[in-house]
Amino acid sequence: MDILFNMRAFVCVAETGSFTAAAARLDLTTSYVSRAVAALETHLRTRLLHRTTRRIALTEAGQRYLRRCQQILGEIAEAEAEAGDAHALPAGNLRLHAMPGIGQHYLIPAAAAYSEQFPEVSFDLTLNNRTPDILDEGYDVSVITARELPDSGLISKQLGTIYSVLCAAPDYLARHGVPAQPADLQRHRCLRLVYPVMSLDKWLLDGPDGQELVTVGRSHFQVNTVEAMTVALRAGMGIGALPVYSALRSLQDGSLVRVLPGHTLYPLGVYALYPSRQYLDAKIRTWVEFLRERLPARLAADEQLLLDCSPGSRRTAAPTQSLTAPD
Repeated sequence: MDILFNMRAFVCVAETGSFTAAAARLDLTTSYVSRAVAALETHLRTRLLHRTTRRIALTEAGQRYLRRCQQILGEIAEAEAEAGDAHALPAGNLRLHAMPGIGQHYLIPAAAAYSEQFPEVSFDLTLNNRTPDILDEGYDVSVITARELPDSGLISKQLGTIYSVLCAAPDYLARHGVPAQPADLQRHRCLRLVYPVMSLDKWLLDGPDGQELVTVGRSHFQVNTVEAMTVALRAGMGIGALPVYSALRSLQDGSLVRVLPGHTLYPLGVYALYPSRQYLDAKIRTWVEFLRERLPARLAADEQLLLDCSPGSRRTAAPTQSLTAPD
């Protein structure tokens, strides 16, 4: 028995005062509506309506039940309208995951700007260096960096491309010399960044003469976060790779110097992952669109800042690394 339908039939009969009028409103036959109300009374073991050949009237139990039904059906209609609006009006809590560097440098400023446009959306952001199971962990969107995406069944949008550069402290270079070519790195202390998409013992450098693979010798220091690597490099511990967004501030204030400024490494795509295109919640749709519009320009601006603070790199920065998101 469809209790909700039978409740609607009962309310319609009570409000119109007749089975015939209720049937016309519901676009059903009078007998169908009569059977629905009778089935409801049987289910409740209570008479809801007094019936005569001329009129119907609510019993005392029917009057109480009518008020409850009107309240319940009103809340259902409100819930349906709210759920429908989710596809049109951005509102509610947006659960996000991101790689820490991308999240701190790009997503948090983007969230601040997005909130100005859509103030009814709140953010719950988790930062860690892994690709989560979005469905099991309940995330709406995950922003990750990867060389290529696994076949996960998720919807993906590429937001741009990032890469890393080699850096060292001026003091370290003054003591140990400045590498002139990739092969010179084998004579230096090369710090290792433990990162899912990066090799510990080999650096594949992109430069004006193409790609060159450099084997990094046994390192006296390795660490698993970009922030800690930045501190180690500033302390003069050696040469290491930093994503552009993490290197910029230290390059600008002079605490780090770019090494082999014509070379880059670890080119990675930046992707937004989310579960489905169908009936996509407005807050997810508008957030992904917002990132696709905003992030490529931010990445391009950072690349220009990198060129500005890396002497001699303007002519030789790797031209193959596009920082614009595809259509």
